[in-house]
Amino acid sequence: MTEQQRLELEAAAFRRLVEHLRERTDVQNIDLMNLAGFCRNCLSKWYKAAADEQGVAVDMEQAREVVYGMPYAEWKAQYQKEATAEQQAAFDKGNQH
Repeated sequence: MTEQQRLELEAAAFRRLVEHLRERTDVQNIDLMNLAGFCRNCLSKWYKAAADEQGVAVDMEQAREVVYGMPYAEWKAQYQKEATAEQQAAFDKGNQH
């Protein structure tokens, strides 16, 4: 496999992950954090960090729009639910260092 093929495969896998997360608006970020240790916001931060490393001008809102498929505030208004006590407790337990 060439370096270019590897990059193209990784990019395709990222695009598919983002597409899947856009389709699964029922899955809340706190659920992703509790189960996998990352969420849509993490992907946005990683995207921005990669842009920064490459010297590409991308702000946090642009990075979030890449991941969410819309402005973050719009996604939150349409899809984000208040965390349950159980979700918050699991999150708090998982984030103790």
